[in-house]
Amino acid sequence: MKMINLMRGSVMKIHGLSSASRRLAAEGGVRGLSSSSGPRVCIVGGGPAGFYTAQQLLKARQNTAVDIYERLPVPFGLVRFGVAPDHPEVKNVINTFTQTGQHERCSFHGNVNVGKDVTIDELRQAYHAVVLSYGAEGNRSMGIPGEGLPGVFSAKDFVGWYNGLPSNKELHPDLSFETAVILGQGNVALDVARILLAPVEMLKETDITQNALEALAGSKVRRVLIVGRRGPLQIACTIKELREMVNLPNTRADMLPADFEGIAEALKDLPRPRKRLTELMMKAVKEGGDDKAEKCWGFRFFRSPVEVLAGADGKRATGIRLALNKLEGSGESARAEVTGQLEDVDCGLIISSIGYKSIPIDPAVPFDPRRAIVPNEMGRVQDTAGLYCSGWVKRGPTGVIATTMNDSFDTARVLIQDMEAGKLDLSVNKPGAQAITALLQTRGVRAVLFSQWEKINAAEEKRGKSLGKAREKLLDVDEMLKIAWS
Repeated sequence: MKMINLMRGSVMKIHGLSSASRRLAAEGGVRGLSSSSGPRVCIVGGGPAGFYTAQQLLKARQNTAVDIYERLPVPFGLVRFGVAPDHPEVKNVINTFTQTGQHERCSFHGNVNVGKDVTIDELRQAYHAVVLSYGAEGNRSMGIPGEGLPGVFSAKDFVGWYNGLPSNKELHPDLSFETAVILGQGNVALDVARILLAPVEMLKETDITQNALEALAGSKVRRVLIVGRRGPLQIACTIKELREMVNLPNTRADMLPADFEGIAEALKDLPRPRKRLTELMMKAVKEGGDDKAEKCWGFRFFRSPVEVLAGADGKRATGIRLALNKLEGSGESARAEVTGQLEDVDCGLIISSIGYKSIPIDPAVPFDPRRAIVPNEMGRVQDTAGLYCSGWVKRGPTGVIATTMNDSFDTARVLIQDMEAGKLDLSVNKPGAQAITALLQTRGVRAVLFSQWEKINAAEEKRGKSLGKAREKLLDVDEMLKIAWS
């Protein structure tokens, strides 16, 4: 009886999709839907992984139609909301993504929250294949007392604040304290440190939001400590980001020479990239920088956060307690072991940059909560034919945009192989976006097409021009929608 009910439910869903699709066709369809009689592929997530996957699918198979669904009205994900505003060269990849978004066999559907507005099962009924590329919008917790106090932020939210992510527009970090502590030593941690200490003149022509620029102009932060649990030979940042810190105007490096004991002897055995990075750190330790500089930054190695310390009134963070560590083992595999010693650091701003994490999107999709990924083999989702994944939700939040590009191309190639090997039934005609758009209309959901995003883009560039910058991002989703549908 249970099986019969399940089957009846599936039939009803399919009937609902097809009847909604017929109604839409009778009304003349929807402009902006990709048209193709070949395979239809749906991509969930309009960030780098989604666009790179789409790019490869469109290139590899000339009759494939691709539809990209994105929760926000605007595309490009972390390229728009994660890349530092003073790294415009990294954002040039948007030009390539725009070509994909304008492709005759590709359609973008923003303002559609998959998992809420439409289910994965409904997408799977409408498409030959579904690719999950929705990234990592969760934060890894430090798991220590006091991390919920005012004055403590995740790097993801802090970056979202200065980069114009709508959900972070009300963040209002208090920058009236002299010392900020960043936990984590990857590139995002260094981005945050640089933005906190950079002269406002360096930022005012970038696409940083105006409210963040004004807050930074009045900032009292003069010292940023970047804390890591292991040593200089295990630091996670790359040389480009370190060099930018070393060369930051009106700042000097403030390191602890004791953290670098024995490092010079280890240099000769290091791989070249790690050796160059370490040499640059040691040069910064030796030279220190301009003593007249008003601001300083420094790495603090061999330290793990134990507790965020509140002020006397208990209402906000005023410091952090760190455990001092020693290393067991060597190289990349070295482990941090606590020594039992503690150290308190006074600070009014604490930013946790210990990693992003993916979250489950739909109960129908397998999810590994420990690794915070969708379990997969080469991009094929475990035990779920026709469902694939790419990007951070596939491998975890690691690497740079080029890593995501290669990863997404790999998933696209696997999907094409499955098509050509007959693992996907392409003999059945699938309605694709026509059915999903009709279904969304019955639920009061209206998508933002790529041509409508281009109206938002033009409005942002116009606002930016009046401020002497590349663009001024819209922070309010309702305002975006009003412009898109005007």
